[in-house]
Amino acid sequence: DFMNYYQVNLMNPVVLVGVFIGAMMAFLFSGLTMNAVGRAAQKMVEEVRRQFREIKGIMEGEAEPDYARCVAISTRGAQIEMVLPSLLAIIIPIVTGLILGVAGVLGLLAGGLAAGFVLAIFMANSGGAWDNAKKYIEEGNFGGKGSNNHKAAVVGDTVGDPFKDTSGPSLNILIKLMSMVSIVMAGLTAAFSLL
Repeated sequence: DFMNYYQVNLMNPVVLVGVFIGAMMAFLFSGLTMNAVGRAAQKMVEEVRRQFREIKGIMEGEAEPDYARCVAISTRGAQIEMVLPSLLAIIIPIVTGLILGVAGVLGLLAGGLAAGFVLAIFMANSGGAWDNAKKYIEEGNFGGKGSNNHKAAVVGDTVGDPFKDTSGPSLNILIKLMSMVSIVMAGLTAAFSLL
């Protein structure tokens, strides 16, 4: 009765629009987290280079690096960079509910779950494969360290690490957060939606 009342079926264009928005959210969220890792890593590289320049004796083991500064950069970067993806995961279900109604939100959740789950599995597997490929080459296979294959594997691992450590696992949080926001805002969606 619920599904019939809100016309939740694939023949309803509102549901399809919701599905497409949900699927898009998985890819947008992954892209934002991948970019966040890149920006945070660049800040870390700049800090390490600064310490090598300014603190004499680090390379020789005579001076201690400023570890606390590196940890602070990593922590601050992680917190700041997740603000936009988190806000999107909260705002999109609310806006979708107010514009497209219950059918749109159900489509959003279905699309987000379907695309997010598949994307998360893909990212975990491919990220692990790139990481293991680099380790395999570093063991002396396919030319070992310093070879062109190793250089290519390092580039692949640069993408693979955020795939398996950041974007893939964070899709679970996206799916859960969109679901929880949709449940909390269900009354608002049913009462005030435009469609």
